Amino acid sequence: MAAVDSFQLLYREIARSCSCYVETLALVGACYTASKAVIFMRDCYSLIRLHFIPRLVCHRDLSQQYGQWAVIYGASEEIAKAYAEELARNGISVILITDDISNVADTAKAISDTHGVETIWIEADFSQGASACKPIKNAIVGKDIGFIVNSLDVSLDSSQDFTDLSESVLWDTINRNIVAATLVTRLALPSMVERGKGAVVNISAGRCMRPTPRKVALSASTAFLDNFSRSLHYEYGNRGVFVQSLMPFRVATQRSEDYDSAGWLVPSPQVYARHALSTLGVSHRTTGYWPHTIQFGLVQCIPEWVWILGSRVFTRAT
Repeated sequence: MAAVDSFQLLYREIARSCSCYVETLALVGACYTASKAVIFMRDCYSLIRLHFIPRLVCHRDLSQQYGQWAVIYGASEEIAKAYAEELARNGISVILITDDISNVADTAKAISDTHGVETIWIEADFSQGASACKPIKNAIVGKDIGFIVNSLDVSLDSSQDFTDLSESVLWDTINRNIVAATLVTRLALPSMVERGKGAVVNISAGRCMRPTPRKVALSASTAFLDNFSRSLHYEYGNRGVFVQSLMPFRVATQRSEDYDSAGWLVPSPQVYARHALSTLGVSHRTTGYWPHTIQFGLVQCIPEWVWILGSRVFTRAT
């Protein structure tokens, strides 16, 4: 009995001496839980403010807010094409730029016939150097350019080791994504700065925040477009030019097998463009589509080694 009494006495003494530490740990835990709850509520509010409220407000006059014309590079890409159609639906005339004019001529005619806006299509191969800029300069001169849209060329998306890529593929990746976006923006931006209004939208991909093995060149291009947009925002945001980095995840395209079964998680280009345009003027860096924003938040929580492991398994399978 003496031993038991001694143990109970020892336990009481230890509990009494540690009670202050227990209370401290409980306070720390309560503060941590409260901070996480506040962050969760803030994220929910941001999601609603960015993706739902703008779609409920009255129709905006985009031509008055930004300008009458839109310059769209990568117009043969499904998302860029849908974005052009959505701008045209809002009365914006479009200049479609691509390296293969046969891919956009029918699109330009359909946009003009359907929405009654002017459309111009330009063939510009930036692998030819500075000569690609001349037709763009001629097309934009004297026009009220309100939008610059640069789209990632997803046709170059292939799962290959970096050393297996040919030099021509690497040049195409650099020219069509990095060089083209930089030069097109440089050509059209000065008039926006002079007027004190306009919007620059660079469409990359949600994976831009993580390195992706076996997609090295394209992954680096997405990161460039995102960083390019953010840098432009800090340089020209206070001069009336709204710069946005769009980072979509998977969107159903006609080249993909899930086009006919597009849903809320993998939207059609038209649905994505409609949602993305509603975020213009609200967020400088967004996925443009609320389910993709949830995906983006989940990916941010994943450790990088898990992302790398998953991307390796996926790219090996494809």
